[in-house]
Amino acid sequence: MVEMTVMFADLSSFTELTQDLGPEKTHEVVDAFLRMATDVLVGQGAVIDKYVGDAVMALFNVPIRYDDHRRRAIVAATELAANLEGLGRRFSLPLNASIGIATGWARVGRLGSDDSKDYTAIGDVVNLAARLQGKAGAGEILVSEESYTDLSAELPQTTPEIITVKGFRDPVKAYRLHGEAKAHLIHEPPETIVKERISLGAVIFGILGAPCAVATLIGPLAVAVGAGSLFGLTAMLVFLDQSAIRIPILTLVVLAALANFYTVLHAQKLRREENIADHLKAPTALEKRRTFLVLGASVLTLGIVVFEVIAHIMLH
Repeated sequence: MVEMTVMFADLSSFTELTQDLGPEKTHEVVDAFLRMATDVLVGQGAVIDKYVGDAVMALFNVPIRYDDHRRRAIVAATELAANLEGLGRRFSLPLNASIGIATGWARVGRLGSDDSKDYTAIGDVVNLAARLQGKAGAGEILVSEESYTDLSAELPQTTPEIITVKGFRDPVKAYRLHGEAKAHLIHEPPETIVKERISLGAVIFGILGAPCAVATLIGPLAVAVGAGSLFGLTAMLVFLDQSAIRIPILTLVVLAALANFYTVLHAQKLRREENIADHLKAPTALEKRRTFLVLGASVLTLGIVVFEVIAHIMLH
């Protein structure tokens, strides 16, 4: 169970667009919209959950945690809305999007069959974000009270609305952003916030391509490929008597092996800290084998390096 902010962004008047432009031109417009939206969302630290027609669903605060995930979502929404103006000029069309944002707790994990699985979120917060998007007009951003709380000081002119939402027993309080409210936020660059959140763990995970190791430990499979190649490269070095080449490469091999250890151990630490292990099913036998493969390859790699160093000392 993870606290997150969920966004749904939908290109307005999609049906009319298809009828007026035809499937080929509509495909071009929607593709350009989704590409632009993805760049904006990922730039604010979101994960794209899925595309549905001309709509995109994004998750903030998973799998990498951000204390300011609410703000990131709303800033991303304002940037997306602003960029649509330029996209509209490109196609000579009045393009707008309706956007819904909600914050709350949801269950994240993998859903689907053995043939195809999808990493997604399930919970009231997802449903609320989708319903708010449906209530938002063209060019509007409708934000739940939980998402708006942290930004109330920045948007003092925004007034709450009580909205009846399908599927929810009680009316919900939401805030509708448009016009000056959106322009105010978009001129607040989040670069300083992003810099504060950069850590060694994020760098290691980014380099090794294993961000989801925090929750599932699938990531080490990608690490294992690198460890295996380094293992083979190290073995070759035993037969090469060129110390000028061996020393820097062996140093890199050691660092890569240590990075493998860090990735697995840090993932398990984060799992315990977030109590994910209590809510997600235990790692499968296949995932455990992959983890052991990473650790085993790293141990063997370090062993070969030690052997190479000892051999070098004895020969000289």
